[in-house]
Amino acid sequence: MTYICRPEGVSRMKNIRNFCIIAHIDHGKSTLADRLLELTSTLSERDMENQVLDDMDLEKEKGITIKSHAIQMDYNYHGERYKLNLIDTPGHVDFSYEVSRSIASCEGALLVVDASQGVQAQTISNLYLAIDHGLEIIPILNKIDMDSAQPEVVADQICDLIGCDPDDIYRISAKTGEGVAPILDAIVEKIPAPQGDPDAPLQALIFDSVFNSFRGVIAYFKVKNGSIRKGDEVKFFNTGMEYDTEEVGVLKMKLQPTGEVGCGDVGYIITGIKSAVEVKVGDTITHARRACSEAIAGFEEVKPMVFAGMYPVQADKFEELRSTLEKFQLNDASFVYEPESSLALGSGFRCGFLDLLHLEIVQERLFREFDMDVITTVPNVSYKVYTTQGEVLDVHNPSGLPAPTLIDHIEEPNIRAQIISKSEFFGPIMKLCLDKRGILVSQHYITADRVELNYDMPLSEIVFDFYDKLKSISKGYASFDYHLTGFRPARLVKLDILLNGEPADALSTLIHEDNAYTFGRKMCEKLKDLIPRQQFDIPIQAAIGAKIIARETVKQVRKDVTAKCYGGDISRKKKLLEKQKEGKKKMRSLGSVQVPQEAFMAVLKLDSDD
Repeated sequence: MTYICRPEGVSRMKNIRNFCIIAHIDHGKSTLADRLLELTSTLSERDMENQVLDDMDLEKEKGITIKSHAIQMDYNYHGERYKLNLIDTPGHVDFSYEVSRSIASCEGALLVVDASQGVQAQTISNLYLAIDHGLEIIPILNKIDMDSAQPEVVADQICDLIGCDPDDIYRISAKTGEGVAPILDAIVEKIPAPQGDPDAPLQALIFDSVFNSFRGVIAYFKVKNGSIRKGDEVKFFNTGMEYDTEEVGVLKMKLQPTGEVGCGDVGYIITGIKSAVEVKVGDTITHARRACSEAIAGFEEVKPMVFAGMYPVQADKFEELRSTLEKFQLNDASFVYEPESSLALGSGFRCGFLDLLHLEIVQERLFREFDMDVITTVPNVSYKVYTTQGEVLDVHNPSGLPAPTLIDHIEEPNIRAQIISKSEFFGPIMKLCLDKRGILVSQHYITADRVELNYDMPLSEIVFDFYDKLKSISKGYASFDYHLTGFRPARLVKLDILLNGEPADALSTLIHEDNAYTFGRKMCEKLKDLIPRQQFDIPIQAAIGAKIIARETVKQVRKDVTAKCYGGDISRKKKLLEKQKEGKKKMRSLGSVQVPQEAFMAVLKLDSDD
């Protein structure tokens, strides 16, 4: 293969702009993307619809972006044609891994802030991520047409945040299109062109991948150095696998083959890969014969922090579920799974998620896109268990704990939580955090009526209902963001739930010693309402080791066997009742208790009646 030095490669790069849109959830980034697509005539009016880059029904229903998207727009500025590569990003805290991919592939970012809600926690988190990557920030104040908008107050917040001048902030209404057109000029003028050497060995960062049942895995990438053409023999740096390039092109509303993707540009590659494990998001693509010396740095592999079991509703659909999860993993790089079995539920998979919303989204997508209905067990986080033999075990499931006599101590993951809210909710929010074992690190007032709180707290305490409770006590005003800070020792115990004397392993949980009694009692009370009555008494017990700490009983369904006795000796009635009692005892020793699906998620709603 021969490489020709092309001076025009650098001149082509100066007309490329790669940028993303970062904002808190529901601040209007998808709507702004719609307006940009309209103004650049990327889409015809006939094809235009709201949230056009959110192509899942689930995204439109929930009003959130789940998958990041990339699209190329053509824009004429002072007689020159520019290529604008927009990568839309999610704003919800659970999908921050998508944001990091997008930011790693850009030179600039549009920072969108809602004029009625102001700067939120996720806005700050994503902004710092962009600044760390050296991106040029263009501040935008959205929803200025709303009656509740406070443009001057929110503009001051933005100025305090990034140190800009109030005149530098673009004031727009993405819904009506007011003030959007000048943003396109600002993208060309303020965001720098990508830097790179067109004649150096190929270096391209994979920032996303999707699965096509006919073409295999389609990888999206941004070229840092060199260029890639159809027919090139390429190598994936980290996996060491080599492939022939079947097709390369750019990302319009549909994939558009071009035969070559140059330095600084964003595109896609099809090599006929059929297996998900061969494509790692964050990997570097290079040429097989003229490879680059090192991979592109600064990209982290995502580690799931919440784990739950997924089991097929019908036991004979285990292999079908395995096949479904393999395909799903191609579209969601942060989702991981491994086989496991449960005494109560049979064969299934232990799945890793970023958070509870991610779990909910995965479950919903499995049902909608693959028609796969699953039973999901109680979610829990990952713990480090130090044994008396000096081993360190990663435990994702309470049933995987070694015997209590072999445990030296257990460490749980801790987070730094950042909460921004109106100052009137300061007290209730502090109480909520303290109840969740939070330790106040810092607090400061952003404005006279907005306060920022930073807490250190265990991840296990926010997994279930923390976000819902925070929204409830703050009347929807509080915003929440967090990042993992490491593992710390904790006094944790394994809480078992016994049904009819048999442990239900799918309901076991690791919990802090101080909360075990209250949690066990509530769990027993909840299960008493959910488990249907049988022909025999069902004792429901919460136990720590051999010690029972709570008990409830589901009363048996009884037949009045003495109804046929009209008078006569009392011993006749006693004889019938004793016979019934013996029969019930035999039933109880042979009977099995069916646990309904609601019981596995009951733990999430234990505090709903408080």
